[in-house]
Parts: sequence; C-alpha cells; structure tokens
Amino acid sequence: MSNRAALATVMPAMLLHEGWWDGWYRHFDGQGRLIDAHRVKTHCEFPDSGPWHYVQHNWLNWEDGRSAHYEFGGRLEGARLVWRTDRFSGHGWQTHEDTLMLKLDRADVPDAYYIEMITIAPDCQSRARTWQWFKAGRPWKRTCCDEERIAG
Repeated sequence: MSNRAALATVMPAMLLHEGWWDGWYRHFDGQGRLIDAHRVKTHCEFPDSGPWHYVQHNWLNWEDGRSAHYEFGGRLEGARLVWRTDRFSGHGWQTHEDTLMLKLDRADVPDAYYIEMITIAPDCQSRARTWQWFKAGRPWKRTCCDEERIAG
C-alpha cells in the first residue's frame, strides 16, 4: 500500500489539506494581547512512497523584513502521524468530525508544548488553526492561523 493510501485509511481528512495555502499566524499572550503576527505560505504534500507520509513546507514573512523557511515530514505510526524534528516532536490524529488534532512538544522552547486544532471549511478553500500553548504545565499563549487555499 502506498504511503498516501495508508494515510487515507486512518486520517482521510488530512488529504483535504493538500496543496498551497496563504494566510496569517497571530500569536497572543495569556491576556489576549497580540505579541507577534506574520504571513505564512504553506505547502502540504502526501508522497506515495519514501520515508514520509506527509511533508509540510512553511515560508514565514514578517513586516520588518524577517523571514524563515521550514520543511518537515511526518510518518504514519498506527492511526497517528508522528513528527520528530529539531524544533518539535509529537503526533496528530483525526477526530470523528474530521478535525485534525496535534500535540507537539517544543524542543526549541524548554518545558513547552501546544495542542493544535485544524478545521477546514466545508468547501475546502479555507481553514482555521488554533494552538493552545502550555509552558511549565500552565496555559501560556495562543496562536490563531487563518489560511486560504491558493492552489491545489
């Protein structure tokens, strides 16, 4: 069975996110104040073979000229996608309502992790992602990501 077919068996909603997305990441502190905002272009792909069942590419751009690019792969282990990168490790799963959930421990932020919820609109042309951050076991900040599909 191909990587893509294996993923479709346990996380079919994941495949709805294939393609190119453009949007904003907005980070808020615990009191709801905006602490960071930047544009993001994301490419989600699902290789048929190879080491990864899912590959994500992110291009981040801030208004002050800063930029960053990240690429990482996830491997299907049972009914979960698993990530192990230099910045984070964790896993993702699909709910019965076709929402994707992730729990990611941050290697680049000591004693921090976040829970991410990804919901795609019924027409599959926009999606909302929310991250609930915890540090030292306590809520720390929140991230809201609003994205529009720009190519399939």
